[in-house]
Amino acid sequence: MQIASPGRPHLTYCTNIHAGESLAEVSAAVGGHVVAVKRALSPDAPFGVGLRLAARASSELGAPGALAAFQTMLRDQGLYVFTINGFPFGTFHGARVKEAVYRPDWLEPERVAYSDRLAWQLAALLPDGVPGSISTVPGAFKPRLEAGGERRIAELVLEHAATLFRVREETGKLVELCLEPEPCCFLETTDEAVRFFEERLFARDAVQRFGTLIGLDASAAETFLRRHLGVCLDACHLAVEFEDAGAAVARLDASGVRIGKVQVTDALAVRLSGDPREDEATFSLLERFADDVYLHQVVERKGTELVRHLDLPDALRVARAAGRCEPSEWRIHFHVPVFAERLGALGSTQPFLRDLLALVSRRPVSAHLEVETYTWDVLPPEHRAMDVNQGIVRELAWTLERLGVAGGGVS
Repeated sequence: MQIASPGRPHLTYCTNIHAGESLAEVSAAVGGHVVAVKRALSPDAPFGVGLRLAARASSELGAPGALAAFQTMLRDQGLYVFTINGFPFGTFHGARVKEAVYRPDWLEPERVAYSDRLAWQLAALLPDGVPGSISTVPGAFKPRLEAGGERRIAELVLEHAATLFRVREETGKLVELCLEPEPCCFLETTDEAVRFFEERLFARDAVQRFGTLIGLDASAAETFLRRHLGVCLDACHLAVEFEDAGAAVARLDASGVRIGKVQVTDALAVRLSGDPREDEATFSLLERFADDVYLHQVVERKGTELVRHLDLPDALRVARAAGRCEPSEWRIHFHVPVFAERLGALGSTQPFLRDLLALVSRRPVSAHLEVETYTWDVLPPEHRAMDVNQGIVRELAWTLERLGVAGGGVS
């Protein structure tokens, strides 16, 4: 749905909250869950879809007649697609995902082929005059990066950018690739993302090579790259890294790196006293969030020092072994409902999200806003007592309130 705030951004939720790797499963989720959410929030106006297409579903969408049938379903239900989550390639629910979620990554040609296919499909689904965005992995899981890896990632991203150029030339549709910084990944922080764009994607030699590839002079090639390559700012990820919302947006603005999408997300946050007897109660509560499906990176702040742990069980093991230590704050990459300021005795990074949405409400930070609480089915039962559709509606309504949008502010 398009909302009446500066820049009139589109707001939706990501369908990666619903299990499904096949096109039939995706279509059922859209026709069931998304339609129910639209009915509650936007009954009389078109409702945008944040579509997650796994590699299998994307491949099946290429079968004769499949795309046309999907377009017809969207049109009949008053839905439109403006963004695709192209981050998880394979299975995303009901089985161990962990660090496999990044594979294939931007070190591998399979990631390029998948992203190319998504770009053409999004172009076919986009309404006229609406630009599209595809969020993707932040290069690679940082432990995988070896010598020459950064250069390889840039080469493959620019190879995909050539496809984005062909998409624009042949369809007239603008599709933007948005790299999504995440803890313990090659692109982890805003500063790392800016450096990569400045030194690898927008550098003079890279622009010249890209211009030669697509037949543009250096100036036109740079203009194209700066409009079609950007970042997806995930509020959970930024908060886990203890970033400041205003500073992150200002840093990207100053460097000319676009924010193609903002993911409206929230993380777990806890404060520890350093006394093992007091903190054990908190650790016991956190253990209930240490599922076997997703990777839950932890960033621990002790004074001005940041200590990173690859997964929540790792952080718990280290903390218990250390015994008494100095007070600290943990932020955990576990997406929790954005309306939940607290989850029982545990806190969240909702204050960070409020700051970011206040900024979005004042000026057009991004044209695409997407709620993405994909961890609904691994939340402890007491924190997901309501129906998933009710939870999604509540998250979107909370977001609209933070943006200062009243009932008449959706069109």
